[in-house]
Amino acid sequence: MDDWTTSHDRVLAQRNAEGWMFLIEAARDLRTTGAIAPSSKTLARLLTDPVHKHGTQPLNVLEVGAGTGSVTRTLIPRLSRGSRLDIVEANARFAAQLRHLVRTHPRLTGESERVHVHHTLVEQLDTIHLYDVIVSGLPFTNFAPAQVETIMNRYMELLQPGGTLTYFAYRGTRYARAVTASRAEARRHCAVEEVLADYQRRYAIGCWSVWGNLPPANVWQLRRPVSVPAPATLDITAGAAQ
Repeated sequence: MDDWTTSHDRVLAQRNAEGWMFLIEAARDLRTTGAIAPSSKTLARLLTDPVHKHGTQPLNVLEVGAGTGSVTRTLIPRLSRGSRLDIVEANARFAAQLRHLVRTHPRLTGESERVHVHHTLVEQLDTIHLYDVIVSGLPFTNFAPAQVETIMNRYMELLQPGGTLTYFAYRGTRYARAVTASRAEARRHCAVEEVLADYQRRYAIGCWSVWGNLPPANVWQLRRPVSVPAPATLDITAGAAQ
């Protein structure tokens, strides 16, 4: 068996293990897990593109809702030398797995101290840092509208002026819940989308669709204004979601 085959088998085994872990945690608490499968490579790449676009500039980066680390594994190699990464995860089992990932990742050999895993909610994160990029994997449509408002406000507080927030939202969830959920649940879902839409109108700089993800998702990029916020015109790039 050659090295490529051995490495390929390890990757497949890791993906299968992560998939089962997501299913188990979703069964325990879908409201905090928010997914039934880890993020795809394409979704992870789009979520971490703002880090990559900074080139060799040292950055402060925050990842929230990292889960089993499918996006973290894409994010770490994109960090430039001297960058700091804070990872926030509310699920204790996922947080333990993320700490193991940080300890064993080959790109962090001798430098794991620049990556910190925090087992907490982002609303309760105790930090003195402002961040150039925030990558969010939180399942917003599983939360109450007021909680989403609190989290989005917290993100804007934690961003450097001119900093970028990326997050994703699954496509078609409103229609699915309208058919399968109670009226109260459907109203809650619509209210969450209205909160997010307000932030998109004010701060969005782009949106992309990822059809190969399970389920398909939109990736949004929002930017904190450098100066006092003014009414913003939504700029959706070519290939954006309809």
